[in-house]
This record gives sequence, C-alpha cells and structure tokens, in this order.
Amino acid sequence: MTDAPRGPLAGVRVLDVTRVLAGPYCTTLLWELGAEVLKVEMPGHGDDTRAFPPYKNGESVYFASINRGKRSIALDLFQADDREIFEALLTRADVLIENFRPGTMEKLGYAYAQVQAKAPSIIYASISGFGHTGPYRDLPAYDLIVQALGGMISINGPEGGPGVRLGISLGDLAAGTFAALAISSALYERKTSGRGRFIDIAMLDVQTMLLESALVRQFATGETQTPTGSRHPVITPFDVFQAQDGPIAIACANDRLFEELCSAIGKAALAADAHYNNLFARFANHAALKVELEQALATKPVAEWVRLLRGRGLPAAPIHSMADVANDPQLQARNMFVEVDDAEMGKLKMTGSAFKISGYPETTTRPAAPNLDEARADVLAELGRPDEPQRERVRQGERPGLW
Repeated sequence: MTDAPRGPLAGVRVLDVTRVLAGPYCTTLLWELGAEVLKVEMPGHGDDTRAFPPYKNGESVYFASINRGKRSIALDLFQADDREIFEALLTRADVLIENFRPGTMEKLGYAYAQVQAKAPSIIYASISGFGHTGPYRDLPAYDLIVQALGGMISINGPEGGPGVRLGISLGDLAAGTFAALAISSALYERKTSGRGRFIDIAMLDVQTMLLESALVRQFATGETQTPTGSRHPVITPFDVFQAQDGPIAIACANDRLFEELCSAIGKAALAADAHYNNLFARFANHAALKVELEQALATKPVAEWVRLLRGRGLPAAPIHSMADVANDPQLQARNMFVEVDDAEMGKLKMTGSAFKISGYPETTTRPAAPNLDEARADVLAELGRPDEPQRERVRQGERPGLW
C-alpha cells in the first residue's frame, strides 16, 4: 500500500470471500476506489480462476486481471484455528462480501445474523444467481443461465435468427458493479447511522434492470422483442451498415441528425420523403431505409465515411476488433491500459480504471494479484498471532479445503 490514498474508499477494509467473477469483480472495483481487499481462499486450491486460461509461465493471466492489488490468505473455515483467524478479521473489517449459493455461509456459521452478532456495524454483501428469497433461491447459476432466464439471450443475435449469449459475462460483471454501488451507499449511510446492512444482490434481478426498452415495451404494448442484430429496436437509423470495404456504425437518434446524414451521403431527398421524415416513419420502414443508405455508403471506404460524418457532427465509428481496442488512442489517453509487474509472469497489460475522480492521481501501474496465501504472515502479525506449524501444513494443501 502507498501512503497517499488511492480513492475515496481509503481506509475501508474489505474481507473478500468470493471466487470466479461476480464477487472478485466487485472487490476489484472497490480496490480501484481505494479500499484494502483481503481475499480469503481455499487452502491448496484457491479461487477457481487461478486455473483459467490464458496462462503465462504457468500462471493465470485471467486471475491476475481481476484480482490485482488484493492480498490473499488461505483459510479452511471448517478448521477451528482458521475460523478463529477469520472471526478476528471480521471484527476489523468494514465489509464482508461472499458469492456462494444462498445457505452456504449459514452452514459455515457466517450468515448475516451470525456475523452481525460479532460485528454489528459490518456491511455484509451477498451476490448470488437468484438472491436469498423466491422459488429460484437454491438453484445453481452461471452467467449463461442468468442471461437465458433474464431474457438477454432472446433479444441478441442476428435479426430473424436464434438468440445468442452476449460475448461477455454481463450477468457476473453487472452484478458485481451493482454490489459495489450498494456497498458504497451503505458505507455512506453508516457514517451517520453507525449501522451495518445486509445487501442481497441477485444476478437475475440485475439482468432485469438492464433490459431497458425491451421490458418497457413488453409491459406497455405486449410486444415481445426478438433479436434485431445491431439495429436499435425502435430508433432508425441506428445500426451497423455496409460501406465499400466493411461495416460502419451510424447512430441518428433524432430528425436533425438524420437530415445531416442524408445530406452527407448525397441523399438529401430522403429526409423529406414521407416514408422517412420522422422517427415513427423511419422505424416502420427501417428495412427499405437501410437499403437506401447502404447504396450510398457503398461508394466510399469506412475510414473516409468516418472522417466525413464525424466532421459533420454525426455519431459514426468503425467496428473495432480487440486488437483495435488495445491500440485505441482515446483509451490510451484516458489511461485505460495499465501495466502490472508480476513476479512469475513478468510485465502484464490490463484494463485501468473507469473511475476518474478529482484529487486522486491516476497511475499507469497496478500491484500484482497475490499468490495463494502470500499475505498470511503479515495478516497474522497484524492480528498479533503467530503462524503455527499446523496452519502452515494447511496452507501447503496437505489438508484440502472443503468449501
């Protein structure tokens, strides 16, 4: 840790009993906001993502990317000595975060009511597939399952084709983000109330909040959205179009922008055509309008259209690959790519922070993700406890973790 605070959550201690993605992503966001995060992992095994590819020198780059800056201690919460350590950590923590299936922490003796008795002011956040109430409570869940049940798959994919999963684990990432927001809010309230809170974040709930106009239209009109490709379901033209040498994204959300687009591509008459002269008409005739626009766009390459359209204040962009994103000058200027110097893997590049808050300097580096249990000696010293040989054996994996 550095002497200067990294963000507004400086001084907040987070006890992170999470694994894989939703929980670790949440605690990474809290770390980026200045919190100190201690990751509690299974002895001998650790977070499942330690085994996820891609690898470098036998270590997981994936794990490193969502656990940078944290510390790690391996504790077997079925073992008395390790439970004693965990409970000592609870009394020092501001926040406890877990993402087990509901009921798991209760079986371990660490449900909210049990923890609150030991640490009344703790903010306890639970992230799960379906939350702690309702008929789905005990069902297992991964991002794919949540995207399926939450309707996200049904509205994505090629128009007229089957639904597809989004190319990122939005169910996990969004749930982690909502949890970080709720935790930050509860910490703010605690400044005046002194009270802890139980935060119950369900991935399915979060997916529902992200459905935007698709669910609004379902309730308002009974219209069930199906996959629309890259096209916006109600605004036209707001789509990916084919130019001379590839696709280009163009977004015109009002009449003024549409008129400017028509002028820019040499089809000014379209803006006055009754089939296209207002939002409702354009939506009703979106297929025919796309044909008209692509006929004009076919006369120039993407780069030229992007330059021309942007010059007239129109939202337009090429379709970037991951390689393009990695070299994007805007993202580079915003410090969205940082470097980590990892002892085993060497120099790694990963995403920076989208949090830009005045008074907290941006850095171009991040601390490495921890090796399993590497903070044990330091943590025990902070608690005023020796590291007995028995715990050392557990740490080396002679006794497998059970949770």
